[in-house]
Amino acid sequence: MPQAEAKVPLKNTIAYGLPGIGAGYMYLLMSLYVMKFSTDVLLISPVVMGLIFSISRIWDAFSDPIAGYLSDRTKLKFGRRRTWIIVSCIPISLGFLAVFSPPPALEGQDLDRWMMFAILGFYSAMTIFFVPHLALGAELSTDYHERTRLFGVRHIFYTIGSILALGTMHYLIQEEIRPGGDVRGLAGNLALWSVVITSFLIIYSVSRLRENPDYQDRVNKNPFQAFVDVWKNPHAKILVVIIFIENIGGAAIGVLTLYIAQYVVEAPAWAPLIIFAYMLPSTLSVPLWIPLSKKFGKINLWFFSLLLTGVSFGAIFLILFAPSVEGRLIIIFIGAFFAGIAAGCGGSIGPSIEGDVIDYDEYLTGERKEGSYFAALNFVYKSATGVMLLLTGFVLEFSGFIPNQPQTVEVKIALTSLYGLVPLICYSLGAALLLYKFKLGEKEYEKVRKALDEAT
Repeated sequence: MPQAEAKVPLKNTIAYGLPGIGAGYMYLLMSLYVMKFSTDVLLISPVVMGLIFSISRIWDAFSDPIAGYLSDRTKLKFGRRRTWIIVSCIPISLGFLAVFSPPPALEGQDLDRWMMFAILGFYSAMTIFFVPHLALGAELSTDYHERTRLFGVRHIFYTIGSILALGTMHYLIQEEIRPGGDVRGLAGNLALWSVVITSFLIIYSVSRLRENPDYQDRVNKNPFQAFVDVWKNPHAKILVVIIFIENIGGAAIGVLTLYIAQYVVEAPAWAPLIIFAYMLPSTLSVPLWIPLSKKFGKINLWFFSLLLTGVSFGAIFLILFAPSVEGRLIIIFIGAFFAGIAAGCGGSIGPSIEGDVIDYDEYLTGERKEGSYFAALNFVYKSATGVMLLLTGFVLEFSGFIPNQPQTVEVKIALTSLYGLVPLICYSLGAALLLYKFKLGEKEYEKVRKALDEAT
């Protein structure tokens, strides 16, 4: 098996990124549509769904560290990362199908329990995929800027999957509107196709990639010590806080866009296009951010993108003051477009910097525990989404939200504040922390890399 390469061949980069199509599709559909699917189609209480997602995040506090540690500790000829990636196909498929095709006979508390276990199962299965997949990306190259390229390509494929999820959501929304439409039947059929395609992409990717054997069996046998080391790493602590703050803001577009489009903008059919206006520039801007990161530095560029995202979301709050549907659409499209451009930067540079922080941990401890690090960061990401889902559930319930009815001014203000002002505050705080507290820049990293290379 090859050593980690400074320059990853294009065919390997593409093979690494391809499973992101399926992961992006499933994750966005879960973030965008499962709340609305549950409240408006399955008729489950918003508070119940908010609590289900909160329970899911509590479960993640146990499952994510276990997944990271097991990935780091696995010693098989097939590889410690590839083994878990390919194993994830089965539980991902079962979990996704369970969420979108619950048995028609279930209702009331039985349906609530089914959705709880289905959502818990799906997110646990995605952890089995995400943690080793991200860890593998950090291992494929040790070059400071090559990692940005590698994770940039992954972000492109992930966003392509997200865009495809918009098409699915469009079909589902049209089915909701159509008299006599069978939303549950359509959702189940589309879910079946998606798990077949995702499984194929994962199997193809695993068959094309190889791991660095030198990284195996270089982690503390004590699972708790591995995570203690994460918190001892000064750069990791700051990065965890930044990612949590950033993703609370970023979760807003996934959780709230359908509600904003239907009940505030009053143009529900435009919801997929609003999200598309965010996703497309997020994908197309990646080739721009990669060379700019070399010129201006990853930290400086990420700081700029955080500020741009915050301002873009904050501007969307102005839809409350636009008297016409057309005016509200213009405001939200402009905000989504610029937020999407900025997201292309964060999706490429964020994981790249995480890889640098992991190398710094190796410098401190002599161990390679990408799985433990990405498990911690994956938990932070999902926790941020869970916090936003919980907030959304309670805001909908206690502001007087009534499904499929015109909403009061209080409900509109509450929804728009969550969608615009909360991300503005979160991204601004994240940008300040990154600029003033995070110190692992290119010069500092090169010193660490030189010491590691000399040691080996």
